Amino acid sequence: MTNRSHISVEPATSPQWVIDAVVAGGGTVVDSSNASAAVWTAAKDADGLQSLINQNDHLDWVQVPFAGIENFLPVIDNDRVWTCGKGVYAEPVAEHALALALAGLRNVANYGRQTEWTGPVGRNLLHAAVTIVGGGGITESLIRLLAPFQCNITVVRRSVEHIEGADTVVGTDDLVNALVGADVVFLALSLTPETRGLIGRPEFEVMENHAWIVNVARGGHIVTDDLVWALQNNEIGGAALDVTDPEPLPAGHPLWSLSNCIITPHIGNTPEMAIPLLSERITENVKRYIAGEPLIGLVDVRHGY
Repeated sequence: MTNRSHISVEPATSPQWVIDAVVAGGGTVVDSSNASAAVWTAAKDADGLQSLINQNDHLDWVQVPFAGIENFLPVIDNDRVWTCGKGVYAEPVAEHALALALAGLRNVANYGRQTEWTGPVGRNLLHAAVTIVGGGGITESLIRLLAPFQCNITVVRRSVEHIEGADTVVGTDDLVNALVGADVVFLALSLTPETRGLIGRPEFEVMENHAWIVNVARGGHIVTDDLVWALQNNEIGGAALDVTDPEPLPAGHPLWSLSNCIITPHIGNTPEMAIPLLSERITENVKRYIAGEPLIGLVDVRHGY
Protein backbone atom coordinates (compact mmCIF):
# COMPACT_ATOMS: atom_id res chain seq x y z
CA MET A 1 0.00 0.00 0.00
CA THR A 2 1.41 3.40 -0.97
CA ASN A 3 2.06 6.11 1.61
CA ARG A 4 -0.58 8.89 1.49
CA SER A 5 2.15 11.49 1.89
CA HIS A 6 3.83 10.29 -1.32
CA ILE A 7 2.67 12.71 -4.03
CA SER A 8 3.76 12.82 -7.66
CA VAL A 9 4.01 16.17 -9.47
CA GLU A 10 3.50 15.73 -13.20
CA PRO A 11 4.68 16.27 -15.86
CA ALA A 12 8.36 16.43 -15.08
CA THR A 13 8.51 19.99 -16.39
CA SER A 14 6.17 21.25 -13.65
CA PRO A 15 7.32 24.50 -12.03
CA GLN A 16 9.12 24.50 -8.71
CA TRP A 17 6.32 26.35 -6.90
CA VAL A 18 4.04 23.32 -7.35
CA ILE A 19 6.62 21.06 -5.72
CA ASP A 20 7.03 23.60 -2.93
CA ALA A 21 3.25 23.68 -2.41
CA VAL A 22 3.12 19.89 -2.05
CA VAL A 23 6.01 19.90 0.44
CA ALA A 24 4.37 22.72 2.40
CA GLY A 25 1.32 20.50 2.80
CA GLY A 26 3.42 17.73 4.32
CA GLY A 27 3.83 15.72 1.14
CA THR A 28 6.93 14.01 -0.18
CA VAL A 29 7.39 14.33 -3.94
CA VAL A 30 8.10 10.93 -5.46
CA ASP A 31 7.94 9.16 -8.79
CA SER A 32 4.39 8.39 -9.93
CA SER A 33 4.98 4.63 -9.62
CA ASN A 34 5.49 5.08 -5.88
CA ALA A 35 2.88 7.77 -5.32
CA SER A 36 -0.57 7.56 -3.85
CA ALA A 37 -1.76 10.75 -5.56
CA ALA A 38 -0.69 13.18 -8.26
CA VAL A 39 -0.79 16.89 -8.97
CA TRP A 40 -1.11 17.46 -12.71
CA THR A 41 -0.02 20.89 -13.98
CA ALA A 42 -0.32 20.81 -17.78
CA ALA A 43 -3.64 22.56 -18.34
CA LYS A 44 -4.08 21.52 -21.97
CA ASP A 45 -2.39 18.12 -22.06
CA ALA A 46 -5.28 15.70 -21.60
CA ASP A 47 -3.42 12.96 -23.48
CA GLY A 48 -0.52 13.25 -21.08
CA LEU A 49 -2.83 12.94 -18.11
CA GLN A 50 -4.52 9.91 -19.64
CA SER A 51 -1.12 8.30 -20.12
CA LEU A 52 -0.26 8.98 -16.47
CA ILE A 53 -3.48 7.31 -15.33
CA ASN A 54 -3.04 4.35 -17.67
CA GLN A 55 0.45 3.70 -16.32
CA ASN A 56 -0.45 4.38 -12.67
CA ASP A 57 -3.91 3.02 -12.03
CA HIS A 58 -3.12 2.91 -8.31
CA LEU A 59 -3.39 6.71 -7.97
CA ASP A 60 -6.47 7.44 -5.90
CA TRP A 61 -6.45 11.25 -6.01
CA VAL A 62 -5.54 13.65 -8.83
CA GLN A 63 -5.44 17.44 -8.55
CA VAL A 64 -5.75 19.23 -11.89
CA PRO A 65 -5.09 22.95 -12.51
CA PHE A 66 -7.64 25.67 -13.04
CA ALA A 67 -11.37 25.62 -12.46
CA GLY A 68 -12.42 24.73 -16.00
CA ILE A 69 -11.89 21.02 -16.62
CA GLU A 70 -13.50 20.65 -20.06
CA ASN A 71 -10.15 19.59 -21.55
CA PHE A 72 -9.95 16.68 -19.11
CA LEU A 73 -13.51 15.35 -19.30
CA PRO A 74 -12.50 12.32 -21.45
CA VAL A 75 -9.95 11.36 -18.78
CA ILE A 76 -11.85 11.95 -15.54
CA ASP A 77 -13.36 8.76 -14.17
CA ASN A 78 -15.14 7.36 -11.13
CA ASP A 79 -12.19 5.23 -10.05
CA ARG A 80 -10.43 7.92 -8.04
CA VAL A 81 -11.02 11.32 -6.44
CA TRP A 82 -10.53 14.35 -8.70
CA THR A 83 -10.10 17.94 -7.58
CA CYS A 84 -9.56 21.13 -9.56
CA GLY A 85 -9.04 24.83 -9.01
CA LYS A 86 -12.77 25.38 -8.54
CA GLY A 87 -13.25 28.59 -6.56
CA VAL A 88 -9.54 29.38 -6.37
CA TYR A 89 -9.65 32.32 -8.77
CA ALA A 90 -13.05 33.68 -7.78
CA GLU A 91 -11.78 36.93 -6.30
CA PRO A 92 -9.58 38.21 -9.15
CA VAL A 93 -12.02 37.02 -11.84
CA ALA A 94 -14.96 38.71 -10.09
CA GLU A 95 -12.93 41.91 -9.84
CA HIS A 96 -12.19 41.76 -13.57
CA ALA A 97 -15.87 41.11 -14.36
CA LEU A 98 -16.83 44.21 -12.39
CA ALA A 99 -14.19 46.27 -14.22
CA LEU A 100 -15.46 45.07 -17.60
CA ALA A 101 -19.06 45.89 -16.70
CA LEU A 102 -18.18 49.41 -15.62
CA ALA A 103 -16.00 49.96 -18.69
CA GLY A 104 -18.88 48.89 -20.91
CA LEU A 105 -21.70 50.72 -19.22
CA ARG A 106 -19.70 53.96 -18.89
CA ASN A 107 -18.35 53.75 -22.47
CA VAL A 108 -14.74 53.79 -21.25
CA ALA A 109 -13.35 51.49 -23.94
CA ASN A 110 -15.03 53.37 -26.79
CA TYR A 111 -13.88 56.72 -25.45
CA GLY A 112 -10.38 55.29 -25.41
CA ARG A 113 -10.59 54.71 -29.16
CA GLN A 114 -11.50 58.33 -29.95
CA THR A 115 -9.13 60.89 -31.40
CA GLU A 116 -11.28 63.94 -30.64
CA TRP A 117 -13.69 65.21 -27.96
CA THR A 118 -17.05 63.43 -28.16
CA GLY A 119 -20.44 63.61 -26.48
CA PRO A 120 -21.79 62.00 -23.30
CA VAL A 121 -22.59 58.28 -23.34
CA GLY A 122 -23.16 55.87 -20.48
CA ARG A 123 -25.44 54.20 -17.99
CA ASN A 124 -25.20 53.58 -14.27
CA LEU A 125 -24.33 50.29 -12.65
CA LEU A 126 -25.78 51.89 -9.53
CA HIS A 127 -29.27 50.42 -8.94
CA ALA A 128 -28.99 48.37 -12.15
CA ALA A 129 -30.75 45.08 -12.79
CA VAL A 130 -28.05 42.43 -12.91
CA THR A 131 -28.34 38.79 -13.98
CA ILE A 132 -25.51 36.38 -13.19
CA VAL A 133 -25.53 33.00 -14.91
CA GLY A 134 -23.71 30.53 -12.68
CA GLY A 135 -23.79 29.92 -8.96
CA GLY A 136 -20.20 29.18 -7.95
CA GLY A 137 -17.39 31.05 -6.26
CA ILE A 138 -17.09 33.79 -8.90
CA THR A 139 -20.76 34.61 -8.49
CA GLU A 140 -20.47 34.75 -4.70
CA SER A 141 -17.47 37.09 -4.93
CA LEU A 142 -19.12 39.23 -7.61
CA ILE A 143 -22.28 39.65 -5.55
CA ARG A 144 -20.18 40.93 -2.66
CA LEU A 145 -18.35 43.39 -4.93
CA LEU A 146 -21.68 44.61 -6.34
CA ALA A 147 -23.12 45.35 -2.89
CA PRO A 148 -22.16 49.07 -2.86
CA PHE A 149 -23.95 49.53 -6.19
CA GLN A 150 -27.26 48.40 -4.70
CA CYS A 151 -28.14 46.33 -7.76
CA ASN A 152 -31.12 44.03 -8.03
CA ILE A 153 -29.41 40.70 -8.60
CA THR A 154 -30.87 37.58 -10.20
CA VAL A 155 -28.78 34.40 -10.24
CA VAL A 156 -29.44 31.62 -12.74
CA ARG A 157 -28.05 28.26 -11.71
CA ARG A 158 -28.63 24.54 -12.16
CA SER A 159 -29.86 23.99 -8.61
CA VAL A 160 -32.13 26.63 -7.11
CA GLU A 161 -30.60 27.34 -3.72
CA HIS A 162 -30.25 30.49 -1.66
CA ILE A 163 -27.18 32.61 -2.40
CA GLU A 164 -26.29 35.32 0.08
CA GLY A 165 -26.83 38.76 -1.45
CA ALA A 166 -28.92 37.63 -4.42
CA ASP A 167 -32.44 39.00 -4.66
CA THR A 168 -33.68 36.10 -6.79
CA VAL A 169 -32.34 32.66 -7.66
CA VAL A 170 -33.89 30.75 -10.56
CA GLY A 171 -33.15 27.55 -12.44
CA THR A 172 -31.64 27.34 -15.89
CA ASP A 173 -35.11 26.78 -17.37
CA ASP A 174 -35.84 30.41 -16.48
CA LEU A 175 -32.77 31.82 -18.24
CA VAL A 176 -34.73 33.73 -20.88
CA ASN A 177 -36.96 35.39 -18.28
CA ALA A 178 -33.88 36.35 -16.29
CA LEU A 179 -32.37 38.06 -19.35
CA VAL A 180 -35.42 40.25 -19.94
CA GLY A 181 -34.95 43.61 -18.24
CA ALA A 182 -31.33 43.05 -17.20
CA ASP A 183 -28.94 45.95 -17.64
CA VAL A 184 -25.92 43.67 -17.26
CA VAL A 185 -25.64 39.91 -17.79
CA PHE A 186 -22.59 38.17 -16.36
CA LEU A 187 -21.58 34.67 -17.45
CA ALA A 188 -19.71 32.87 -14.66
CA LEU A 189 -20.44 29.18 -15.11
CA SER A 190 -18.63 26.03 -16.14
CA LEU A 191 -18.53 24.92 -19.75
CA THR A 192 -20.32 21.59 -20.19
CA PRO A 193 -22.12 20.05 -23.18
CA GLU A 194 -25.35 21.49 -21.74
CA THR A 195 -24.01 25.04 -21.44
CA ARG A 196 -22.13 25.26 -24.74
CA GLY A 197 -23.92 27.78 -26.97
CA LEU A 198 -26.13 28.84 -24.07
CA ILE A 199 -26.36 32.42 -25.36
CA GLY A 200 -27.24 32.86 -29.02
CA ARG A 201 -29.54 34.87 -31.23
CA PRO A 202 -32.79 33.91 -29.41
CA GLU A 203 -31.30 35.10 -26.12
CA PHE A 204 -29.88 38.31 -27.58
CA GLU A 205 -33.27 39.11 -29.09
CA VAL A 206 -34.93 39.18 -25.64
CA MET A 207 -32.18 41.23 -23.99
CA GLU A 208 -32.53 44.99 -23.59
CA ASN A 209 -30.94 46.99 -26.39
CA HIS A 210 -28.77 48.81 -23.85
CA ALA A 211 -27.71 45.67 -21.94
CA TRP A 212 -24.09 44.57 -21.72
CA ILE A 213 -23.06 40.93 -21.55
CA VAL A 214 -19.86 40.19 -19.64
CA ASN A 215 -18.25 36.79 -20.15
CA VAL A 216 -15.54 35.69 -17.70
CA ALA A 217 -16.37 31.98 -18.02
CA ARG A 218 -15.65 30.27 -21.35
CA GLY A 219 -16.01 31.52 -24.91
CA GLY A 220 -18.08 28.49 -25.86
CA HIS A 221 -21.03 29.72 -23.80
CA ILE A 222 -21.76 32.29 -26.50
CA VAL A 223 -22.45 31.59 -30.18
CA THR A 224 -19.86 33.96 -31.62
CA ASP A 225 -21.54 34.59 -34.98
CA ASP A 226 -24.77 35.44 -33.18
CA LEU A 227 -22.90 37.84 -30.90
CA VAL A 228 -21.40 39.62 -33.90
CA TRP A 229 -24.91 39.95 -35.34
CA ALA A 230 -26.29 41.30 -32.06
CA LEU A 231 -23.53 43.88 -31.73
CA GLN A 232 -23.63 45.00 -35.36
CA ASN A 233 -27.40 45.46 -35.21
CA ASN A 234 -27.46 47.06 -31.76
CA GLU A 235 -29.64 44.29 -30.39
CA ILE A 236 -27.69 44.71 -27.15
CA GLY A 237 -25.60 47.54 -25.75
CA GLY A 238 -22.33 45.69 -25.92
CA ALA A 239 -20.17 42.75 -24.92
CA ALA A 240 -17.14 42.62 -22.63
CA LEU A 241 -15.26 39.38 -23.16
CA ASP A 242 -12.33 37.93 -21.27
CA VAL A 243 -12.90 34.68 -23.17
CA THR A 244 -13.81 34.04 -26.80
CA ASP A 245 -14.66 31.24 -29.19
CA PRO A 246 -12.29 30.62 -30.91
CA GLU A 247 -9.54 31.46 -28.47
CA PRO A 248 -7.21 33.19 -29.06
CA LEU A 249 -9.46 35.34 -31.21
CA PRO A 250 -7.81 35.61 -34.65
CA ALA A 251 -6.52 38.92 -35.95
CA GLY A 252 -9.06 40.52 -38.25
CA HIS A 253 -12.08 38.90 -36.56
CA PRO A 254 -15.13 41.22 -36.69
CA LEU A 255 -15.28 41.47 -32.89
CA TRP A 256 -11.99 43.37 -32.81
CA SER A 257 -13.38 46.28 -34.83
CA LEU A 258 -16.72 46.73 -33.08
CA SER A 259 -16.88 49.83 -30.87
CA ASN A 260 -19.37 48.14 -28.53
CA CYS A 261 -17.09 45.18 -27.82
CA ILE A 262 -14.32 45.02 -25.21
CA ILE A 263 -11.88 42.10 -25.39
CA THR A 264 -9.24 41.13 -22.86
CA PRO A 265 -6.98 38.10 -23.50
CA HIS A 266 -8.26 35.69 -20.82
CA ILE A 267 -6.53 37.54 -18.00
CA GLY A 268 -9.26 37.42 -15.36
CA ASN A 269 -6.44 36.11 -13.25
CA THR A 270 -2.86 36.63 -14.32
CA PRO A 271 -0.02 34.24 -13.40
CA GLU A 272 1.02 36.69 -10.67
CA MET A 273 -2.48 36.41 -9.18
CA ALA A 274 -3.02 32.72 -9.85
CA ILE A 275 0.18 31.12 -8.56
CA PRO A 276 -0.24 32.09 -4.88
CA LEU A 277 -3.91 31.08 -4.97
CA LEU A 278 -3.40 27.70 -6.63
CA SER A 279 -0.35 27.05 -4.46
CA GLU A 280 -2.49 27.57 -1.36
CA ARG A 281 -5.14 25.20 -2.72
CA ILE A 282 -2.59 22.47 -3.45
CA THR A 283 -1.02 22.81 -0.01
CA GLU A 284 -4.38 22.65 1.73
CA ASN A 285 -5.54 19.63 -0.25
CA VAL A 286 -2.29 17.76 0.39
CA LYS A 287 -2.74 18.38 4.12
CA ARG A 288 -6.33 17.16 3.95
CA TYR A 289 -5.46 14.14 1.82
CA ILE A 290 -2.74 12.98 4.20
CA ALA A 291 -5.11 13.44 7.16
CA GLY A 292 -7.95 11.63 5.38
CA GLU A 293 -10.15 14.74 5.44
CA PRO A 294 -12.54 15.94 2.69
CA LEU A 295 -10.77 17.73 -0.17
CA ILE A 296 -11.61 21.14 -1.61
CA GLY A 297 -12.68 21.71 -5.21
CA LEU A 298 -14.08 18.24 -5.80
CA VAL A 299 -14.95 17.56 -9.44
CA ASP A 300 -18.56 16.57 -10.05
CA VAL A 301 -17.86 13.72 -12.48
CA ARG A 302 -21.53 13.36 -13.41
CA HIS A 303 -22.03 16.99 -14.39
CA GLY A 304 -18.52 17.61 -15.69
CA TYR A 305 -17.31 20.48 -13.53
